[in-house]
Amino acid sequence: MRDRLRSRSRLTVLVILDSLVNIALLLAILVALVVVHEFGHFVVARRAGVKVHEFGIGFPPRARILHRGGETLYTLNWLPIGGFVRLEGEEGESDDPRSFVRQSLRTRIVILLAGVAMNLLLAWLLMSAIPLIGDPTVNITVNELPAGADGAPSPAQRAGMVVGDTILAIDGRTWAWFDGPNAPVDYLRDNPGTKVVITVRHADGSTDDLTATLRDAAAVAAGEGALGIGARVYETGSNAQHGILEALEIGGRRTVQASTLILGAVRDLVADIAHPQVSGPIGIVDAVGTVRGEPPIFLIFLIALLSANLAVVNALPFPPMDGGRIAVALLKSASGGRLSVSAERATYLVGFMLLMAFLVYISLFDIARLGAASP
Repeated sequence: MRDRLRSRSRLTVLVILDSLVNIALLLAILVALVVVHEFGHFVVARRAGVKVHEFGIGFPPRARILHRGGETLYTLNWLPIGGFVRLEGEEGESDDPRSFVRQSLRTRIVILLAGVAMNLLLAWLLMSAIPLIGDPTVNITVNELPAGADGAPSPAQRAGMVVGDTILAIDGRTWAWFDGPNAPVDYLRDNPGTKVVITVRHADGSTDDLTATLRDAAAVAAGEGALGIGARVYETGSNAQHGILEALEIGGRRTVQASTLILGAVRDLVADIAHPQVSGPIGIVDAVGTVRGEPPIFLIFLIALLSANLAVVNALPFPPMDGGRIAVALLKSASGGRLSVSAERATYLVGFMLLMAFLVYISLFDIARLGAASP
């Protein structure tokens, strides 16, 4: 009994330590992404001639001054939850001609959008680095070969496939893991009734090309698999390297796809707020823990996703996001400046409080999902 308690205590300590490592890694990633975001505001503000008082890594209280660059302080702060740029007149009041508030509407919008642009640029570069370094491909190990609805052998069985075989390629094609592990199965479903060549690796390590005639469209529509494989395991295969131009094209496509998925998640969230399917801080910590056990390329992909996520979320017209600040600026311009500074600040404060409440709400669902997934 005592040994069992000691074993449980060690396990609990290991789980806590692992969680702390995941949290620390996520904080480091978020600080880096937010600093990149704020650097976009900083560079464009400086180029526009706006006075920048401070560029901070982390949030106050201040830990130390890293550098004094003319009128700008570069600081390191104690709270590792992001970063900030402090502009003259960003709160809406200043008589300084170099203040943010005294700039044209167009200049203010460009400054506000610069952070979003930097995060999208970073996501694109990281997404492009993956195919340049080595894009993991998808392998599918077959664990079940069920017969058809009429009891006849499946196309996979007729081709000579056995349980334990691993599909390496179809018609000489491989698919990138980061384009979706299910892409090879989608390819089979999209080509019913055709002959395909399946490259498989057998359990003994040998490889073979098997020719299979896929089930017809009617059978696939009725719910039968085109190839007829049941339970399966998706695994990463060999790495495919691409030239720089192709890598940049792949990175751009994946960045657009990531941004589109995020917008879709926001739409679904608004449509069904009572059952949110998006992940909050706790869910992201769990995702970090998952990729820590994978090759480093998976962490690069997660960072790129988070950067694209940060860009899209910041572009939303919700205070105090950059998109919300742009919306307020447009409203003030349309109303001839009738929106007071106090009303503007109150809008940002209410928006911030709602955002914090929303994060707590989402975190409750994260906890519920993790609890359901635990053995």
